[in-house]
Amino acid sequence: MRKLLLNSTAIATVAALTSGVALADVSISGSTEWSYNSRSSSVASDDGTTMAKTDGEIKFSFTNKTDSGLTIGYVVEVESDDTDSAINESSLSIAGGFGKVVLGGNDGVGDGFGVVAKDLIAEEASPLPRSTSIGTSSDIAMPNGDANKVAYYLPAMGGLTLGASFADSGTNVGKDTTSFGGRYTMNTGDVAITIGGASNTTENSAGTDTDGQNIGIKVVSGAMSISASQSNNTSANDDLENNGLAVSYKMANGMTVGAYTFQSEDKLDTSEKYVSSGVELQYVVAAGLTAVINIDDYEYTPYTVNLLGVQQSTVTVADSGTNSKFTLKASF
Repeated sequence: MRKLLLNSTAIATVAALTSGVALADVSISGSTEWSYNSRSSSVASDDGTTMAKTDGEIKFSFTNKTDSGLTIGYVVEVESDDTDSAINESSLSIAGGFGKVVLGGNDGVGDGFGVVAKDLIAEEASPLPRSTSIGTSSDIAMPNGDANKVAYYLPAMGGLTLGASFADSGTNVGKDTTSFGGRYTMNTGDVAITIGGASNTTENSAGTDTDGQNIGIKVVSGAMSISASQSNNTSANDDLENNGLAVSYKMANGMTVGAYTFQSEDKLDTSEKYVSSGVELQYVVAAGLTAVINIDDYEYTPYTVNLLGVQQSTVTVADSGTNSKFTLKASF
């Protein structure tokens, strides 16, 4: 009897505390990857094999609809890799007839609106070049990543969506960032066409802004998808032009085959270039479990500097080779 009374008291207490408070819909999802990588490089120290558990993530989503018609959401993403784990993104969203506002640590709008060809490829196996002054994707440069910011998304107008975001560094020596983006999607028979673009500007106190622009197109016809994109990223020392093209095809047996090519050139360091191309095979082993095989070729050409107009010296190390990668991806 005492147990029943305590239970009844607890229920009454909870009911009193939550009276007038809306209960949110809660969802939890997770994903993780394990990979085995084999690299053949012209740089002896880069030759060999490695294995890693990367891109592990747990996502908590809370959603509440108010009596006034607003949808309030809160998302927390905890990310982990071989060496560290931390909260990757945490943001509040408020949506209604006016559109959607997102406040907190999340990507700028450029990440969601720009079209990047290599997004058709599940895994990127090409190693990063030894220089950070060359591009590896036709996406725009977003120096502030998941830093605290405010973003606004207009209500969809037919197939057109637009948005803008702003990150305030909070100091006069920081890096305020403004981003804009838009996408237009249309369907012609069985063909879906998406055109997207984005721009990003980070203002530096020294007057050397970092700017990025992206434009791309994606065409989906049945099981076939084709995407092409270009981006330009400029900073004090670099003026990068990045071009990408990718194709993928979904087969009836659960396999997806894909191929891509990519090139980045620095207009300031005219000899610096990075070129990569590859093929990919995805196979759905079971619901939530996918195996991916990638084989990529790559070549990085370093830039040189003229000393007194006569002597030349190589600033970074040239690298070329082939990279093979097996990845097992699980989602929950």
